[in-house]
Amino acid sequence: MANALEGVVLLLVTGSIFFFTLVIVGVFSKAYEQYQERYVVKSMNDLSDMFLFIDPRQMLVLNIASMCLLGILAWLLLNPLVAVGATIFGFFLPMMLVKHYRRRRIKKFNTQLVDALQAMANAFKAGLTFPQAIETVSKEGTPPLCQEFSLFVKEVKLGVPLEEALVNMGKRVGSDDLELVVVSTNIARQLGGNMAEMFETISATIRERFRLEGKIDALTAQGKLQGWVVAAMPALIGMVINYMRPDLMQPMLNHLFGYVLVTAIVVMELMGVFLIRRIVNINI
Repeated sequence: MANALEGVVLLLVTGSIFFFTLVIVGVFSKAYEQYQERYVVKSMNDLSDMFLFIDPRQMLVLNIASMCLLGILAWLLLNPLVAVGATIFGFFLPMMLVKHYRRRRIKKFNTQLVDALQAMANAFKAGLTFPQAIETVSKEGTPPLCQEFSLFVKEVKLGVPLEEALVNMGKRVGSDDLELVVVSTNIARQLGGNMAEMFETISATIRERFRLEGKIDALTAQGKLQGWVVAAMPALIGMVINYMRPDLMQPMLNHLFGYVLVTAIVVMELMGVFLIRRIVNINI
């Protein structure tokens, strides 16, 4: 009787573990599919728009490698609490780098667009058509502007309507300045207008906006620097105290209360940096 009861209990426990494992596997599979759909695919689209073609598996391997590398280094050099934070940060680091590179590319494109619009205005005055003007600028320009304009010229030569090719280029680049050019060009082509004068006006407007942004950046540079100094001060003081009096810092770093305290400090520091950057970040 006792053996039969033990067998039933063992069977129930085994069945529970089996079904629990199935649920866990299903949850992780669903999370992995959502991760691929939201982050990996988006990162691949961003990289493709920047003429960087990487296989999705390579992007996933890069995420995992970054997560493991930062986590292991933090575990060996620092402590388990920092290792957890470094692992989470390493998981999102490749996507953050992709976004940073895309912002830099858009900024460089906007800078090149000012001179390109002026060159296109001169081409219109010389009697060239719109596709011919863009092709001339694409041959004389440098990446990323020449890449985008060359792709636009190829789409037009393959039979894509000019308005549709302009819209595709605006979506691909993601620049507000280029979007203004696309909308203005399509309206001017439909209703008529002086294209050379329009491009000169847009070029002057963008150039004036750059001047105002530079002035605002100069005025807010002190606030940004103060934010970074204030944010780095607790960490620097902690490192100095740990170097001079390790007997005072080690008990806190080896206790659960110390982990909670350090986590709270890091969270408040990040919130402070975020708020300061939002205050001094002025969009025109």
